Amino acid sequence: MDTVISIILFFLIFGIVVFVHEFGHFIIARQSGIKVNEFCLGMGPALVSFTRGGTRYAIRLLPLGGACMFEGEDGKYTTPDEDGEKAKESDPVADTKLEKQALAFPQAPVFARIATVFAGPFFNFILAFLFSMIIIGSYGADMPVIQKVVDGGGAQTAGLKEGDRILKLGKQKIRLYREISMYSMLSRGESIEVTYERDGKESTCVVTPQYSEKDGRFYLGLLGVGEYRRFGLGGTVKYSFFEVRYWINSVIKSLELIFRGKVSKDDVAGPVGMAKMVGDVYTQSKPDGLFYVWLNMLNFCVLLSANLGVMNLLPIPALDGGRLVFLLLEVVRGKPIPPEKEGFVHMVGMVCLMALMVFIFYNDITRLF
Repeated sequence: MDTVISIILFFLIFGIVVFVHEFGHFIIARQSGIKVNEFCLGMGPALVSFTRGGTRYAIRLLPLGGACMFEGEDGKYTTPDEDGEKAKESDPVADTKLEKQALAFPQAPVFARIATVFAGPFFNFILAFLFSMIIIGSYGADMPVIQKVVDGGGAQTAGLKEGDRILKLGKQKIRLYREISMYSMLSRGESIEVTYERDGKESTCVVTPQYSEKDGRFYLGLLGVGEYRRFGLGGTVKYSFFEVRYWINSVIKSLELIFRGKVSKDDVAGPVGMAKMVGDVYTQSKPDGLFYVWLNMLNFCVLLSANLGVMNLLPIPALDGGRLVFLLLEVVRGKPIPPEKEGFVHMVGMVCLMALMVFIFYNDITRLF
């Protein structure tokens, strides 16, 4: 029964995150006058569909992914001829007569297209922020207050004590305890100046991380998860922003670890792996009651939404970031890249992404058995 609930929860969370992403594209496109041919959730054959206002809405069989398809994305679109009787194929570079109609994606002003493409990831960040407000408003934020120092560790050697509040690591301001943990995880062993507050007085010290042969990484010598604190509306809004910033930085730093070769294939999870993570979180939260199940599911949704937002902004062909690169090049050049060349690049990118998805899916399955 728990397995079924976990699967349902995963698809619900994933569906919400994908829906908000595609809705971002959809609503900004509509506001910009760009024709949306289809708005769908899932992949494969349509289970339910209807057409309204020239847009087909559909829920498809496989509950993974979604799409917001614009008229003319492939560089070919139809516009009425001078008599308005027959449609003809139009070249977005050459056709200027109907430029202001912005019915097809290539006809819209370039900054309207940039806003439309960027809106998907941006709406994911908005979703993460709204859910963070619920979490912090309900439970509070983990303040960067030291709970315990490791005997003989770098923090103790530098003079840090229990109850000290970390204000800065180097030049980076610290708002959440998890930011300290992230720094420790990414540390290469270099000493760091730590600014902290003790009894209302601000001081500094230099901490040298110590290497753990067992774990193969450096540690600052701190234990605990920080001191949780709840806030009024103003503090909740502020710390919700810090929460989203943390998750965005976490995704970026994870990519850094991948490029540094510090992440193995077993550290990367696809849909199956994420479903298992949801199941583990549900199982661990269940004894504490539905309220904590709810908060932990929201927290996973924040993580997934921030992840999807950042990953889609990477300048990789076929992703939103790759499309933004071509649009920015259009701004610089004053004219678009020929659609057949852009289409070829995105096709190659899509093939590579599909191959990566197959590998990750296979890796997820092999870890389960």
